[in-house]
Amino acid sequence: MFKKEEIIRKKKIDLKRCITYFKNHIHQMDYNEYVAKKYPIGSGVVEAACKVIIKQRLCNSGMKWKETGANNVLQLRCLNYSDTKWAQTWEKINKYGL
Repeated sequence: MFKKEEIIRKKKIDLKRCITYFKNHIHQMDYNEYVAKKYPIGSGVVEAACKVIIKQRLCNSGMKWKETGANNVLQLRCLNYSDTKWAQTWEKINKYGL
């Protein structure tokens, strides 16, 4: 009987945590508004970005990266794939230097 009571107690704790999470984040859950604004609400966009930006560049055969080098390359790739950030970044570099 003790095991069953312990399971019920843990489920109640989990349920309370879920309820607290939803109460604290309800302002971020207006999915109809996000869809109307054409915001991506699924994980597909993030997964595709990981594949295109990270996997295609860092995971080729024989490649080994140090964290600093990988971060630098990924930052450049992210800038390159954005609509306006690439030009803005080079404007700042031209103005202020590296």
